[in-house]
Amino acid sequence: MSRTNKTNDKLALLVNYFSDAKSDQDKLWTIALFTHRRPKRPVTTKLLKLWCRELCDIPEWLFDECYQNVGDLAETISLLLEKKQQSHDQPLHWWIDQLIQLRTKSEEDKKSFITWAWTSLSDSERFAFTKLMTGGMRIGVSQNMVLRALSAVLDLDKSVLAHRIMGDWDPATTTYSHLLTSESKEDFLSRPYPFYLAYPLEKELSELENPEHWQAEWKWDGIRAQIVCRQGEFYVWSRGEELVTDKFPELDSLRQIGGDWVMDGEILPFKEGQVLSFQDLQTRIGRKTISKKLLEQSPVVFRAFDLLEWQGEDLRSQALRSRRSLLEKCWHENAAVPPFQFSSAVSFSSWDELTQLRTQAREKDAEGFMLKHKDSPYLSGRKRGDWWKWKVEPLTIDGVLIYAQKGSGRRAGLFSDYTFGVWDGDQLVSFAKAYSGLSDVEMRAVDSFVKKNTKEKFGPVRTVKAELVFEIGFEGIAQSNRHKSGVALRFPRMLRWRKDKPKEEANTLSDLHEILERYGRSS
Repeated sequence: MSRTNKTNDKLALLVNYFSDAKSDQDKLWTIALFTHRRPKRPVTTKLLKLWCRELCDIPEWLFDECYQNVGDLAETISLLLEKKQQSHDQPLHWWIDQLIQLRTKSEEDKKSFITWAWTSLSDSERFAFTKLMTGGMRIGVSQNMVLRALSAVLDLDKSVLAHRIMGDWDPATTTYSHLLTSESKEDFLSRPYPFYLAYPLEKELSELENPEHWQAEWKWDGIRAQIVCRQGEFYVWSRGEELVTDKFPELDSLRQIGGDWVMDGEILPFKEGQVLSFQDLQTRIGRKTISKKLLEQSPVVFRAFDLLEWQGEDLRSQALRSRRSLLEKCWHENAAVPPFQFSSAVSFSSWDELTQLRTQAREKDAEGFMLKHKDSPYLSGRKRGDWWKWKVEPLTIDGVLIYAQKGSGRRAGLFSDYTFGVWDGDQLVSFAKAYSGLSDVEMRAVDSFVKKNTKEKFGPVRTVKAELVFEIGFEGIAQSNRHKSGVALRFPRMLRWRKDKPKEEANTLSDLHEILERYGRSS
């Protein structure tokens, strides 16, 4: 699968696999792995590295050098261990069962099994086995591609299958047949709908034709979520199909709305009438338990923008204008429910007027506009035509490259992960890390510079001679006590290499704090 970049070739391989595989359990686990449901890691990366070094009888520094050049742990281990030609005929589900059982075993038992597997499997099998433990199975197979293959094999509509594989199912407690070809009432209660995703606007507004046919609403910077309330059961799902109900207990009061319904919207940190920074949401997601103090510091609201189901009726095929009308009525009737908010449409009569309104986005704590055709149904996945996201231009600042680290995957062996600094007097203070935005040619040029101008090494990180200047773009900025610069940037990336600018003309820490004062928020 990883040997071809052609979508049709990969699709054909998946169709052949789901058609010919003898074990339904193997097919079920294949679906799970490609929909981010891999089993929990049974052993730490640190131990895997240690056991590999012991088998190869090599020092830690040599392993780390190999890892930095290869960029992938599973591939590094597979290349370092002795070549093997033999193979095992145990099916996929057997290996996964072993890894699941391994989680409760002693460290010695874990080592015994894993080293046995490494020394018994062929090179390609060893790589796949290690990948099962470490994750990161990036071979260009999306969930949408898996759905297309299953649709062809089972002769079922892709949207039906998309709905069936959503939700809180576990390969260890269900079957391939039950998941895909049967519909149980209990399963339906918790299941969200596949999210409808928008593309960035890639045309002139005038090409959308009559503005009266379009709805504009602010694009909020929070966590996209669906709330499912059916027969008294309540679930909050993130766009990544993660059940996050326990992370946002205050949303449970939305049960008061009553009846069966599913809403799509944004979870926002919100306090005293003000949207807080995205960092406040991250503190909620990263905690196993949500303390009373955290609830007081970073309360959230659910700002709904679509109604997908109402009193048991699936509304997705209805026009947006109809769904929104019903949602707004629901909100007016339940305005007393504290965390329930409605994402109102923005009134405009021309594209020029909307363009002018977009300049107010950051004052509204928004990223720009969502543009949706008023007659659009709620589709599945990312589609072009009816929904567009039209974000404001990023904030920018010029920084100096001061640290570099090698990347992973196709960037293995290249210094492609960078840390940038701004001037504080005659010192450079780090303020952002970025690894995207450069072309392959530019990245190779920077890599060459780093190798020739390294000052110090700290493990995989190199201190670089301060010389190269880059324009850094970012979506938002917030005060942060965790960073030396005193700020945290949202989605930093390199917009361009400023070859025209000497390092002395890069921005200063005071410039950064001026941006914070104008556009940022405390966290």
